[in-house]
Formats: sequence, structure tokens, C-alpha cells
Amino acid sequence: MTERTSLTRKAGLERLAAFLREDAADYAAMRNTDHGPDARPTTSALSPFLRRRLLDEREVVAAARAKLGERGAEKFVSEVFWRTYFKGYLETHPGIWSDCLALARAGHDRLDAEPGLRRAYAAATDGRTGIDCFDAWSRELVETNWLHNHTRMWFASIWIFTLRLPWALGADFFMRHLLDGDPASNTLSWRWVAGLHTRGKHYVARAENIRRYTDGRFDAKDLDENPTSLEEDRTPAEVPLPAAHKAPAGEVALLLHLDDLTVETLPLDGVRRVAGLLVHAEGAADRVKAADREALNDGLKRAAARFGCPVVALEDGWAADLPVVTPWAPGGPSAAALPSDCLRVRRPWDEVAWPRATRGYSRLRSAIPDVLDTCGVP
Repeated sequence: MTERTSLTRKAGLERLAAFLREDAADYAAMRNTDHGPDARPTTSALSPFLRRRLLDEREVVAAARAKLGERGAEKFVSEVFWRTYFKGYLETHPGIWSDCLALARAGHDRLDAEPGLRRAYAAATDGRTGIDCFDAWSRELVETNWLHNHTRMWFASIWIFTLRLPWALGADFFMRHLLDGDPASNTLSWRWVAGLHTRGKHYVARAENIRRYTDGRFDAKDLDENPTSLEEDRTPAEVPLPAAHKAPAGEVALLLHLDDLTVETLPLDGVRRVAGLLVHAEGAADRVKAADREALNDGLKRAAARFGCPVVALEDGWAADLPVVTPWAPGGPSAAALPSDCLRVRRPWDEVAWPRATRGYSRLRSAIPDVLDTCGVP
């Protein structure tokens, strides 16, 4: 994904159609292979659109099953549900996100106070560690705002176990630069690699695995291939899934944000004005900020067209005494910035799936047929 990715719903639908037409049949066999930044992607490359819900999971899964059939789409559908799982898990373990932010801030404080750590961090983020694959990926991330999914796991493992850098600083580095940086998927993936999500089950980057799945482009040397999992002092507490609001009858004002921009399927009527809340990840790169702005502006234009209402600036009095309704924002920057008096409505997909995402992924995976049936996916 070296070319500039347009973050609009139209571009997302075009990418989905191209994936289903050209690459989806080989997805299960090829998804772990990274041919390099200039090659055709072996994954769907839909995550920047799904992260902002310019496309929603239901329509993507329905399109894949319609094209490939139930069995042919099974692996791809399972991967889409991993995104749903991570969001549901973080919603019921919100302390993980706040702890990650605190650890990242503490890590940056340590960089100011510890010259050795500061040099090691700079070498990693500048691509100067001497580990050929890692250095190439670090530069690729900063230059293109993208990394292949399998590569992200290798990168995180080397960061944590070979370079011995704080995992939360790595998660923060990803969130600043990835076009699809998602609080739930990113944070929990880093924790899984470290062995914190499933205690004692960590992911180890191995030189032979890297050679195999990068077409022999790298000869990773001096990796720690026998590390022990990280540990933490306490198990993240599980809390009940917060209840959503029901959209009120009558006229409302709609507040859009970067976590849900598929306005075409929002279960709302009577929208008389719409505004947008733009909140970037802390320290986000310029290209990520530009993508966020483009995505939000696209959502606002489509909302105005759907509801026949004006787009107004988000300022005091913007709602003109109308009830303010907003799509549910999962834990992250948007959720933290939403006004407290918003009525937060949740999509049926999340309402059905998230309560099954409180423990391991297998529980949600076994419930996929029920989620699809409840949401009307053939």
C-alpha cells in the first residue's frame, strides 16, 4: 500500500469489489505472505475503511459470502470477526486502554530520563538496529503508514523480546503511524504478542519463518527465539458491557466521529442537523490526520445527503436544543471526547457479538453463525 489511499466510502467499496474479484479466492493461502511494500497486497487492505467504519463489518461479510460462498469465505469472515472480538473485549476490559496510555506516557518520560533507552528507541523507530527486516519495516511504517498483518506480529515480537523495548511504546509507535491504527486491535495485538492477553502464550518471531513468508528477502540474525512471556502485576478487570441508548422518536441532531461513518445504515430517522467530532490518536502522523479529516468530511457529506440536513460546526449551541445522537464509539480517542449528554446508539452487529467477546476468541468464533443470522447475513 505505497500509493495514497483515499479514505472515502466510495474508495472502500471499490477496494472491496477489487479484493473479491481478484484476490479473495487466494486469501486463506496467501494472507501470511508479505511480498513487500511495492507488491500487490495479500490481505484485503480493507482495514483503514473498517477502522473508521466507512464500510461496516456486516456488509463486508455479506459481500464475501455472496461472492465466495459460506465455506470459501470462512477464513476471511473469521478474520473480520477478530476485529469485532478485540473491540468487544476492550469494551468489557476498559482498563486495558487506559493502562496502555499511561504506560506509553511513562515510557516517553523514561526516554527523557534514560539515555540508553532513548538511543535504543531511536534506533528502532529510525530503522537503525542492524536487524535487516526490522529496520526495513520501521522505515516502511513511517514512510507508507502501513505494514502487512503478519509483519506487524514479527515487528512487535522483535521490539519486545529481542530489542527489550517497552511494549506500550511499540503500540504507541504503531498508533501514531498506521492508517488503520485502531485502539482495540492494536493494543490487544501487542498484548497478545507479549503474552499478556493470553497469559504465557506469546508470539515469537523466528528467522526461518520470516525468510519463508517474505520470499527470502531477509536474513534476520541475532533474534531472541527463546524468550519468556511478559508478566503484569494484575489481571485486567472485566466489567459489564455498558448499555446503549435507544434513538429517540422525533427530530434529532447527529454527531459523527471516526469510529462509525457508514451513515447509510445507521438506525436513525429525523436527523435535522449533523456535526463531526475529529479526534486523532495522540501524536498521529500528518498523513494519518489527513486521512481522518478526509474520512470524516466524506461521512458528513453523505449524512447531509441521506437526511437532507445541513452540516454545522461543532460548537456551543450547534444542536439547537435537539437531542444529540451518536453512533457508539468504542474505547479510544473519540469515546473519550464525546460530550456526556450524547445518546449513544449501538449497531445490532456489536450488540449481538460483543457480549460473546469477553474471554478467548473461540467463544465468539463458535457464535459466528448466530451473529450472522441475527444480523440477517445470508
